[in-house]
Amino acid sequence: MQHTPQVAAKIARLIAEEINAQPQQALSAIALLDEGATVPFIARYRKEVTGGLDDTQLRNLETRLTYLRELEDRRVAVLASIEEQGKMTDALRADIIAADSKARLEDLYLPYKQKRRTRAQIAREAGLEPLADGLLADPTQVPETLAATYVDAEKGVADVKAALDGARAILMERWGEDAALVGELRNWLADVGVIRSRVAEGKEAAGEKFRDYFDHAEPLSKIPSHRLLALFRGRREEFLFIDLDPGTDADAGHLQGEGRVAHHAGIKAQGRAADKWLMDSCRLTWKAKLHLHLTLDLFSQAREKAEAEAIDVFGDNLKDLLLAAPAGPKAVLGLDPGLRTGVKVAVVDRTGKLVDTATIYPHEPKRQWDQSLMILRALCAKHSVELIAIGNGTASRETDKLAGDLIKLAPELKMQKIVVSEAGASVYSASEFAAKEFPDLDVSIRGAVSIARRLQDPLAELVKIEPKAIGVGQYQHDVDQFKLARALDAKVEDCVNAVGVDVNTASAALLTRVSGLSSTIAQNIVVYRDANGAFKSRKELLKVPRLGDKTFEQCAGFLRIADGDQPLDASSVHPEAYPVVERILKQCGREVKQLIGDASLLRSLKAEQFIDETFGVPTVRDILKELEKPGRDPRPEFKAARFADGVEDIKDLREGMILEGVVSNVAAFGAFVDIGVHQDGLIHISALSDKYVKDPREVVKAGDIVKVKVLEVDVPRKRIALTRRLDDTAPAPRGDRDDRSAPRGNASRGGRDGGRDARGGGFNAARANTPPPMNNALAAAFAKAKKS
Repeated sequence: MQHTPQVAAKIARLIAEEINAQPQQALSAIALLDEGATVPFIARYRKEVTGGLDDTQLRNLETRLTYLRELEDRRVAVLASIEEQGKMTDALRADIIAADSKARLEDLYLPYKQKRRTRAQIAREAGLEPLADGLLADPTQVPETLAATYVDAEKGVADVKAALDGARAILMERWGEDAALVGELRNWLADVGVIRSRVAEGKEAAGEKFRDYFDHAEPLSKIPSHRLLALFRGRREEFLFIDLDPGTDADAGHLQGEGRVAHHAGIKAQGRAADKWLMDSCRLTWKAKLHLHLTLDLFSQAREKAEAEAIDVFGDNLKDLLLAAPAGPKAVLGLDPGLRTGVKVAVVDRTGKLVDTATIYPHEPKRQWDQSLMILRALCAKHSVELIAIGNGTASRETDKLAGDLIKLAPELKMQKIVVSEAGASVYSASEFAAKEFPDLDVSIRGAVSIARRLQDPLAELVKIEPKAIGVGQYQHDVDQFKLARALDAKVEDCVNAVGVDVNTASAALLTRVSGLSSTIAQNIVVYRDANGAFKSRKELLKVPRLGDKTFEQCAGFLRIADGDQPLDASSVHPEAYPVVERILKQCGREVKQLIGDASLLRSLKAEQFIDETFGVPTVRDILKELEKPGRDPRPEFKAARFADGVEDIKDLREGMILEGVVSNVAAFGAFVDIGVHQDGLIHISALSDKYVKDPREVVKAGDIVKVKVLEVDVPRKRIALTRRLDDTAPAPRGDRDDRSAPRGNASRGGRDGGRDARGGGFNAARANTPPPMNNALAAAFAKAKKS
C-alpha cells in the first residue's frame, strides 16, 4: 500500500530513533531500498546518501520498515472498518492513530471486530444492558429484585438467574474488550508474571530429558531465550504443562488480576447488596476472559523475542563459519570417513576442480589399512596434494590416524591434515546443484568433494548448502522458519559481498548471493563464461543476457576480475567511481599499476582533494584504502587445531586434561567445542573467562581455536564439561547469575549433518536440559559456597 509523505516521514523518524540515526538518513535508505538497492550495495557504495549507515543499521532498518508498514496498513483497515460501522469517535480515532504496536491496535479494534454472535450480544438483544448498568451504577440494589423486572420468556429470559447471567455476560465482554484495561493488565502481567511448568501426568519417564522443568518457576521478564524455547518445546511434545501467573505480586499486597479489573470498573467490596455479584463478575472476567487471553498474548510476544534471539545466535554463528579462514589455492585430499561403507576419497586441484576419486576400506570390517595407505599415497603424489581434509563424522578419529600415517609415509610431500566440519555435506550431495555439478558422480563421493573444497574456501562451498543444514543453530526447528530463512539469507548475502567474488571462478550458487544477482542471471553469467571464456573486464558483464544497467550498478563493485584489462576491476572500487581514481592518477602523475600498493604515497593524499558532487569524503577514503591493498580478504589467516594423540573417544578423556579444540557452535549459555572425540564438549558461559561474560560471543566465536580443560566426563550420557580457565579444579558453576539453571549439554555427532538438533541441525534442547552431574562431595561444597 502506498503511504502518504506524512506517514513515510513518521516511519522514518521512528526507525531513526531505534537505529541511532537522523530521520533524513532513514528516509534516504528507505528510498534506496524501495528502488531495489541491496543492503550491501547501500552500505558500501551509498555512504554519502545515507550519512554512513552501516550494514547492521540497514538490516535493522529493513526489518523494522516491514513491521511499521504492516502496522500502518492495518491501521488504515481498522479505521475504515469502524467508520463503516458508524461507531467512530474523535477520541477513538486519536487512540488508533497513536497506537505504536500491533497489539495495542488490536486491543482498540477488539470491540468493533466482526465476530460470531456472543452471549453478551444475545443478552443486549433481550434488553438486559440496563440491568447490568443499573447494578454497576447503584450497588445498593438487590440483584435478584432488580433482575426480576427483566424476566421475559418471549425474549429468552426465563428467570432471574438467566437475567443476571445475561447482565454479567455484558459486563464481562465490556471489560474484556476495554483497550485501556487490557493494555494495563498486559503490562502488569508482563512485569510480574511468573512462568510455571509441571510435568504431564504419567510422562515422567518418557519426558526425562525435560526433568529440569518438571516443577519449574521463573519470572517471564527474566527467563533467557534458550530456557523459554526449551519450555515451549516440552509443551509442544506434550511432556510439560506451562502457565503464567502473577507470582508473588499478590503476596506483597498488590492487586491481583480481578482486583485490577474491579478498580478499573470502580467496584469496591463495601458490603452493599450488589457488591458480591459485581466482584464475582470481575473475578470471572479475569479468569475466563483476560487471564487466558493475556497469557497467550504474552507467551506469543515472549516466544517472538526468544526466537529473534535464537535467530540472531544462528546468524552470528553462520557468519563466523562463512568467514572462517580459507586455506586458499592448494590441492586438497578430501576424506569422508565411514566404517562399513568405506572412506570416500576426492582430490581437488588448486582451483577446486575435482581431479580424482576413490573408495578405501581401512577400518572395520575389512581393515585394509596398508592397502588404503598405498592408494592415498599414490593419489597425493600424482596430484601434489598439500592438505588433507577429514570430515568429523563417524570414524573421523580413526581416519585422522590414517592421515597421520600417510603424512609419515610421504614426508617429501610436506602435507598437513585438518579435521573439518562435514555438517551439511550430505544435504549438498543430494541437492539439485550437486547433481548439475557432478551428474555422473556417486552421491557418496560428492560429500568428499564438499569436505575438500570447504577447506580451500569455506564461503564458496557453504553457500551451496541451505544455511539451516550447516548445524550451528540454537533451537532452529522451534523458530519461525520464514523469519529464520530470511535472516540467514541476509547473513549469507552480507558475508559474500564483504569478501567479494571472482567472477571467472565462482559457481552459480556463489554468484546468486552477490548484490543484485538473481539465480537466473547468475546462471547466465556462468553460461556466458563457459561459451566465451573468462571475462576480461567488468564492462563485459553487460553482454550477459538480462544483466542490465541497474543490475550492473548493484553487482559490479562486488565482482572481481584478476589479470583483466582494467587493474581496478580486481578491486572493490566501483566502476562508477573510476573517474575519482583518474583524478588521483592525474595529480600523482602515475599509472594505475604504479599507484596500487604504494602505501606511503596513498596515505599522504587528502580525500578532500578529490571529492565532487557525487563522491564525498567517505567514498574517496574507501578508494584510497582499497588502492593500498586492492581486493584484500577480510577473513583471518588460516590455522588448524591439533587434536591430542590418543584421545579419540569420549572414554579416552580424563578430568584435568588440557586439550586444543575448535569452537563449533555458540549458544546463549555457552560454547560447544570439538576436541576430536565425536562429541562436542560444553564450556558454560560462567567458565569462558575469569571475568563476567554477558554474551558468550564477547569472548569466542564459531571457528576459534581454543585451549580447554576437561572438568567432567559423563560417558553414559555423552556429556563433557569444559573450561577455558585452566586453573579450575571443580565443575563449572551451575546456572546463570540469578542462580537458575541454564540448559547445557553437548552437541552430538550422531549424524553427519552436525547432529546439534534432534532433527538434523541446531542445538538440541533435549540434550540441553540437564546439567552435567557432580559427585556428592563437590555438590555439597558448591551448595555451601552459594549459600555463603
